[in-house]
Amino acid sequence: MLVFNHRQGKLCPNLKNNNLYIMMNSNQNSKSMNVAFLIYDQVEALDLNGPLDVFIKANVIAPGSYHCYTVGKTRETVQMEAATMAIIPTHSIKTAPLPDMIVIPGANPDCVMEYLQDNDFQQTLMKWVKDHYDRGTIIFTVCTGSMLLSKTGILDHYEITTHAMLLDALEQHNPKSIVKRAVRFVDQKRLITTAGITAGIDAALYLVERHYGKELAENIIEIFEYQQNTSDSK
Repeated sequence: MLVFNHRQGKLCPNLKNNNLYIMMNSNQNSKSMNVAFLIYDQVEALDLNGPLDVFIKANVIAPGSYHCYTVGKTRETVQMEAATMAIIPTHSIKTAPLPDMIVIPGANPDCVMEYLQDNDFQQTLMKWVKDHYDRGTIIFTVCTGSMLLSKTGILDHYEITTHAMLLDALEQHNPKSIVKRAVRFVDQKRLITTAGITAGIDAALYLVERHYGKELAENIIEIFEYQQNTSDSK
C-alpha cells in the first residue's frame, strides 16, 4: 500500500529541458491516455479543476500524453458548487470516448449523501462508471467522490479514503473496505482515492509520474508553483 504525507516538493530547474518534449522511457506508456472527468450538478470546483489542470499541463508539455474530456449524464448544462458557474460537458455518457481512467470529483457532503440515495443518479452515472470499471478502466476519486461509489461494489475489498468529514460515513457504507485515515491518497492500482479537495492535485501529480516519469511531474509542479505533498512507500 502507498500512503501519502506532507513535505515540500522538489522543483525542476528549467522548463525547456531539451529531453522533455521527447521523453518516454521503455517502461512508460506509449499511447495517449483517455481521461474522463465525471461532472454532475453541485460538483466541487477544485475537486474537478485541480486534477484536470494537472493532466492538461502534462499534455501541453508532453503532447499526446493525456486526452481529457468531461462527461455528464447528458450534454445539458451542469451547475457547479453553490451555482457560481455552469459548465457544459464535452460528452454525455452515451457519446463519450472509451476512457482509460475516470476521475470522479466530489461535492458538498450533504449533496453526496443525497446522490447516494438518488436512484436515477445511481442507475445512470454510477452504472456508467461501474460498467467501465468492469471492463478494466482505472477509477480515480477525489475527496468525497469515493462516497458516491458506495452502492456500486467498486470499493469492496480495497483500502480507500475520502474527505475527513465523511470518513465515518464511508466506513459505515463500505463494510467490505478498509478506510484509511490521515493519508493524502491511497493507490490500489485500479482504484485511487484521495482525501479532501487539494489531495486530488497530489494524486494527479503522482499518476503523471507513474505514467510518464518524474521529470514531467516536476515540471508541472514548477508551473503550478505548488507545495507538493509527496509519498512514503510502505
